[in-house]
Amino acid sequence: MLLRIENLKTYFESKRGVVKAVDGVSFNVNRGEFVSVVGESGCGKSTLAYSIIKLINPPGKIVGGRIIFDGRDLLRFSEKEMRKIRGKEIGMVFQDPMTSLDPLEKIGDQMAETIMEHTKVSKKEALEIAGRMLEKVGLPANRINYYPHQLSGGQRQRVMIAMAISLNPKLLIADEPTTALDVIVQEKIMDILESMKKEGRAIILITHDFALASERSDKIAVMYAGWLVEFGRARDLVEDPLHPYSKALIDSVPDLWIDKKIKPIPGFPPDLANPPEGCRFRPRCPLADEKCKREPPVVDLEGRIVKCWHCEV
Repeated sequence: MLLRIENLKTYFESKRGVVKAVDGVSFNVNRGEFVSVVGESGCGKSTLAYSIIKLINPPGKIVGGRIIFDGRDLLRFSEKEMRKIRGKEIGMVFQDPMTSLDPLEKIGDQMAETIMEHTKVSKKEALEIAGRMLEKVGLPANRINYYPHQLSGGQRQRVMIAMAISLNPKLLIADEPTTALDVIVQEKIMDILESMKKEGRAIILITHDFALASERSDKIAVMYAGWLVEFGRARDLVEDPLHPYSKALIDSVPDLWIDKKIKPIPGFPPDLANPPEGCRFRPRCPLADEKCKREPPVVDLEGRIVKCWHCEV
């Protein structure tokens, strides 16, 4: 096992109250495993990703839990120690490469800076490594001489992936790497991530696209309103979803191969500063009853983790 998250809680102080963006999330990621975290916008997916690498800025704060990475609890690490982990052992592909890349610096200089931060190589050697990494993700090595604005959205996303894997990290976290890309480029980006997995890296994909997650993942974690409501093998979860929210997400995905009626999920996600009593999905759930006014238990059904009263054994 490479990563074990135990009862992780990341809260944000606001004028309206405490926003519990990640509230008691627990799951594991094995070496060489592809895990997707899915859910609607605002469910806590990106906050979870940033929590893993401890990039939560005030007023946000990790208030509880454990993040065990390769046998070490990252929540005990200082910022100086975390700087040695980020990039070298855990790579991060941020959601918007245009805002993550410095528009005034060439691609190669930005990649070389990351490489030189963690290794004892010269600028020339770092640029050579950067060129090889760009070729690995399907870009010509001479793109190191380009500025971000000279590249398309898909090319910039490949640069971010190349930067993230340049130090051969054990874990790669990709936060919505295919957002705003056309389906052809999206497929190529996913092929690159899958090739990283075949090289032995663990992958965590943050996405709102359930169809994409089901095609590529070994396991899927479903988040809703800061909770992890279901976690299990991708095939099992898609074929037999146990949580009503997981089923609702699947029912809302169109399928080109069968005559399927798309069912939108009624209502809206709750305000995390003032969530509903009991189960947070209760106001939108077709199975809601009186006991759902209490917080549901987390049930382990032979490896399937479900947070729901209607799955209790």
